[in-house]
Amino acid sequence: MGAPESAGEAPQRFIDDYLAYLLARASHLVSRQFHAQLKPRGMAVPVWRVLSTLSDGDGLPVTELAKITLFKQPTLTKVIDRMSKQGVVERRASERDRRKVLVYITPKGRALVADLLVRAKQHEQDVLAGHSAAEIERLKAALHTLIHRCGGGRR
Repeated sequence: MGAPESAGEAPQRFIDDYLAYLLARASHLVSRQFHAQLKPRGMAVPVWRVLSTLSDGDGLPVTELAKITLFKQPTLTKVIDRMSKQGVVERRASERDRRKVLVYITPKGRALVADLLVRAKQHEQDVLAGHSAAEIERLKAALHTLIHRCGGGRR
């Protein structure tokens, strides 16, 4: 038998200190809170991910957009098809390489996402309340470094 538990202390499980689980759980909880704000506005999570990504740097190829939005390319293609029909994004041939198609946000898409970008930043502030600016900077730097070291680009 294992060691007796201290009063009120739960036994340590593998996942309680496993990095991949902690990252996934934190992401799930933080995202779920914000996604609750999308629903009353009739915006699906995939649409939010695409519009927020394109909001300040559009003209992305579908492959890059899929990587950023965390969708498989075939799934994202279907999302973009629906969004294009709604008039919130459009596909255009690249001026540098006419064979490459880029996805752009439309003025309608910008208008749709503008308020949510403000709400997303406010949600981030709420989640991080109680942490100093230095702690937040270290947390984000550590996450950027981890993403880069795992082959996720940037840094």
